[in-house]
Amino acid sequence: MEQKTIIWNPLHGCRKYSEGCERCYVYRRDESIGKDASEVVRTGAFDLPVQVVRNRGYRVPSDAFVYCCMTSDFFLEEADRWREEIWRMIRHRRDVTFCIITKRIERAHLCLPSDWGEGYENVILVCTVESQRQADVRLPIFKDFPARRKRITCEPLLTRIDLSPYLLFGIEQVVAGGESGFDARPCQYNWVLALRAQCIRANVPFYFKQTGANFVKDGKRYQIPRKYQHSQARRANINTEKRT
Repeated sequence: MEQKTIIWNPLHGCRKYSEGCERCYVYRRDESIGKDASEVVRTGAFDLPVQVVRNRGYRVPSDAFVYCCMTSDFFLEEADRWREEIWRMIRHRRDVTFCIITKRIERAHLCLPSDWGEGYENVILVCTVESQRQADVRLPIFKDFPARRKRITCEPLLTRIDLSPYLLFGIEQVVAGGESGFDARPCQYNWVLALRAQCIRANVPFYFKQTGANFVKDGKRYQIPRKYQHSQARRANINTEKRT
């Protein structure tokens, strides 16, 4: 049976943090309905992992893959007051895999539960790096960060990035993707291929997730509608798996 993928947003809202946030999709969507995306709030889905449906089973099934805090940042300062409760739910649902993606790896050590140790078995920690500058700031911290499962995502990919120094420390996957939105900054296909080549050399799986809206290949610029950005990336057929 295929693993069920779920997005769980216990919090909504964030503060822009680095160049990757400049044209944030959350801000864009909230502005379209007159909301202030910088206001961090607890959502109605806050307790989703422990919600029980009528047959007494959990709403989030066992073995689900849950993306956590996709409209905020798990390690945002404004989330400090709610994080321990979120950790308790993650700890309680050890039968579920939680994927936590963050740009704020610099403060993540301040936000761990007391029993974290080398990390929870059911948590994948993902560090976002959108440029070489951010890779060189965040990944030396991430390299030594205690987590049993680590991934890197380069979204939105804004520059060529050399991840080579950081791929030999237990990274289980690298994800790359362009920026969405009508004013998206360009994503160069040769940047994507360079990341792929680095992953192949380090025997780290690589996943090209989406082209973004402003995609440049062989010197030609393509404006790609949102509904085709993932499928066009799949058509490139450049994803790789770990060699045995």
